[in-house]
Amino acid sequence: MNKLTNALEECQTKKEKAFIPYIMAGDGGLERLKSQLLFLEKSGATAVELGIPFSDPVADGPVIQQAGIRSLENGTTLKDVLKKVMEIKNEVTIPIILMGYTNSILAYGLKEFTNDCLNAGISGCIIPDLPIEEEAIFSSIKTAGIVLIRLVTLTSSKERITEITAGAEGFIYAVTVKGITGARDAFGEELGGYLKKVKEISPVPVLAGFGISTPNHVRDAIQYCDGVIVGSKIIECFETGKEDQIGDLIQASKGVVQK
Repeated sequence: MNKLTNALEECQTKKEKAFIPYIMAGDGGLERLKSQLLFLEKSGATAVELGIPFSDPVADGPVIQQAGIRSLENGTTLKDVLKKVMEIKNEVTIPIILMGYTNSILAYGLKEFTNDCLNAGISGCIIPDLPIEEEAIFSSIKTAGIVLIRLVTLTSSKERITEITAGAEGFIYAVTVKGITGARDAFGEELGGYLKKVKEISPVPVLAGFGISTPNHVRDAIQYCDGVIVGSKIIECFETGKEDQIGDLIQASKGVVQK
């Protein structure tokens, strides 16, 4: 079974919520990647979303954009990232989900990308600018047993959510703000109803992401879904040496038992 799917099923069995932190590959140098992944694994993360730097990251807020710029300035490429993950895959057991944009993957070459992901032990891919109608282009990834994570948004109609969740793999990424990623002071009132709606429709776990940056945000969100994804705050914690706050976020996700 796919390592990510297995980890999510284990959460369900234990009646725990999933916590997936996002980090930008190459931010601070790829030599940091192993220690970051091991830290997140030891801290109790369910999986890690590993961002690939891109020159036009349409879904990313300012913190992640800046992390991407720093990574690009370090010369980080998709090939470098996969090579590094391949080197450390026997030491890092946590499932890794690559987050990258369509053009980066197509420029790499789908066959080579799929093979290198397999060799690196990648469990899933998130491609935020890929509509489900064009997923067939990336069929080689799914055929190889790597899950393609689909996204729904606050503006998605019930009909559209049904279309997106049908045949979904891994989990559904429920975007919890209207706009780009980044920390927010509070969520809109419609968040709970939206997450409930997605969870009622989806045949796979539903994880909330975008704008989640405090333990209270985590506790609020996981009342209505199966877990959370946290990005900007994780990057800030690593950048400022406040890794203890990452532990606080993860512990907040463990404090709510599934209904």
